[in-house]
Amino acid sequence: QVQLVESGGGLVQSGGSLRLSCTASGSISIINAMAWYRHAAGKQRELVAVITAGGTSKYADSVWGRFTISRDFAKKTVDLQMNSLNPEDTAVYFCNLRDHPMTDFFAVGRYWGQGTQVTVSS
Repeated sequence: QVQLVESGGGLVQSGGSLRLSCTASGSISIINAMAWYRHAAGKQRELVAVITAGGTSKYADSVWGRFTISRDFAKKTVDLQMNSLNPEDTAVYFCNLRDHPMTDFFAVGRYWGQGTQVTVSS
């Protein structure tokens, strides 16, 4: 079994910063990619950022330039540094892990964390 545990969420004021962390545990042979998704109230789940084992990263247009994803797959971790937060970033953020390579760069991994709440006040 694979478990993903997120941490770092909380309440911040607009313009503030948070760093989310996700650590995987369990029987994982390889990590193809890890990603952060978010699900805001009244909106569809969306990909925030994804990073591959090779270090290639991609971001949602809405967070580009403000968020930075990083990883240490040897330690089975992925972080998301979030700067210049605004109320539109309020959501539950989920960590996702893909252990199989896929033709689609944005293919969703099969493992999910429980999520961590990020709330940004105006």
